[in-house]
Amino acid sequence: MELAEAIILSVLSASTPLLIAATGELVTERAGVLNLGVEGMMIMGAICGFGGALATGSITIGALCGIIAGILMSLLFALMTLGLAVNQVATGLALTIFGVGLSGLIGASVVGEQITPAPHLHIPGLTELPLLGHVLFGQDAFVYLSIALVITVWYLLYRTRAGLILRACGDNHVSAHALGYPVLRIRLLAVMFGGACAGLAGAYLPLAYTPFFIPGMTAGRGWIALALVVFASWLPGRLVAGAYLFGAVSILQLHAQGAGIGIPSQFMSSLPYLATVIVLVALSRTRTGGSTAPAALGTVFVPDR
Repeated sequence: MELAEAIILSVLSASTPLLIAATGELVTERAGVLNLGVEGMMIMGAICGFGGALATGSITIGALCGIIAGILMSLLFALMTLGLAVNQVATGLALTIFGVGLSGLIGASVVGEQITPAPHLHIPGLTELPLLGHVLFGQDAFVYLSIALVITVWYLLYRTRAGLILRACGDNHVSAHALGYPVLRIRLLAVMFGGACAGLAGAYLPLAYTPFFIPGMTAGRGWIALALVVFASWLPGRLVAGAYLFGAVSILQLHAQGAGIGIPSQFMSSLPYLATVIVLVALSRTRTGGSTAPAALGTVFVPDR
C-alpha cells in the first residue's frame, strides 16, 4: 500500500507540468498557431519562478513571475509570427534555443540555492485515509490547478461562443476574417495563454517538484507537452489521460532503476521519449475517427489590406 501510494503521488507530480504546458499549447494550436517554443518558455518560467520565490519567500509570487516570463516569451513569438508573418516552426525552434541559453545565463548565480517547496493540502480526517487520502486530499495547489485548468478550457472551447470563434480561426482563418472576427487578435490571446501555461509549468519544477534550479531542468518536457497535444487529438479530455500516462512512464523507469533491474540506466532514462515516438507513430498509422488537427494549423495569416 505504501509503495503504491508513493508511486501514484510521484506520477501526479511528474504529470502536472506536462498537463499544464500541454493545455496551453492545445489552446494555441486550436487557434491555428504552432508554437514549438514551449521548452524555451518553460525553462524561462522555471528560472524566473525560482528567482521570484527566492527573493520574496513567496511561492505565489514565484508562480506569477513564471507566468509573466512565459507571457513575455510568447509575445516575442507572436511579434515574429503574427506581426511579421515569419515561419512559425523556425521561430518556435529559435525561441527554444534562446530560452535555454538565456535561462542558463540568468540562473548561473542561483545554482545551488534552495527554497521551501509549495505546501501540500492537509484536511484532518481525509488526508490520513489509506491510499486515496494523500492522493486526493494531500497535493499541492498546482496539481488541483492543472485539473481545473483542463476543465475550464474544455468548457470554454466547446460550450461558449468564444471557444467556437477560436476554433473557427484555427480551422479556416479566411472565413473567420470574412465574418468580421479579428483573427490576429484572437491568435495573439491564444499564444499568450499558451505562454502563461508554459511559464507556470516551468515554475512548478523548482517551486514544487524539486526546490532548486539547475540549467536545463525541464529536460525535454516541453517537447513531450507538444507531443501530448497530438496524442490527445486536440481534445482536452484525452490530454489528461496522456499526461498521466507519460508521467507514469517517467516515474516507473526510475523505480525500475532503483529495483536494480539488469537494464542499462541510459536506456531506462530514454523510455519516456521512446514512448513518445512510438505513440506518435502508432497514432499516425492507425488514427480513426476523433478530432484531427486544425486545418489552418501553422499557416501564416495576413489580413487583406
